[in-house]
Amino acid sequence: MDHRRSALWLSIFTVGYNLLEGAVSVLFAALDGSPALLGFGVDSFVESLSGAVMIWRFWRPEASNIREQRAARLVGISLVILAAYVAYEAARALIGNRAPDRSLAALVIALLSLAVMPTLFLLKQRIGRNLGSRSLIADSKQTLACMLLSVALLVGTGLNYRWGLWQADPVAALLIALYLVREGYEALTTSEVCSC
Repeated sequence: MDHRRSALWLSIFTVGYNLLEGAVSVLFAALDGSPALLGFGVDSFVESLSGAVMIWRFWRPEASNIREQRAARLVGISLVILAAYVAYEAARALIGNRAPDRSLAALVIALLSLAVMPTLFLLKQRIGRNLGSRSLIADSKQTLACMLLSVALLVGTGLNYRWGLWQADPVAALLIALYLVREGYEALTTSEVCSC
């Protein structure tokens, strides 16, 4: 099995899926006035950036160690940027007492994401370990973050949709932001590189 080719195809799928998910999420966020769905859509675009870095990393095998180091750094930076954005939006919602609107579209998008992301995460983890690729493993954590944001979107939007408990969404987002900072720091500071 050619793990490098598998990594490339997973990355291409990641970019395509997340661009579509991000566009649909932002569209419905504008229609429904949902800040949670807007944050989720922006996360999808950041995930696309991470996937694009992986395409660049695996497209051509030459200078793979240099590409691996740069890719790991870029993915780590994107995780930290995403964490800052998620934390800002969550704090703004809590401090400003801004309840997200009830959004059926957010529930559907979160469920669809939860159907796709776990498999994508596991495949990236397995192939990343087989290749010894720190950048692909870091990218898999970006996918895991998307999955966790899907859970937060589903729980937060679901609690708001059913019982009007809007605070669940920004609180979950703050916890996810902490996770993203930790993973971004790890991607930026780990010194091992892929030998593929």
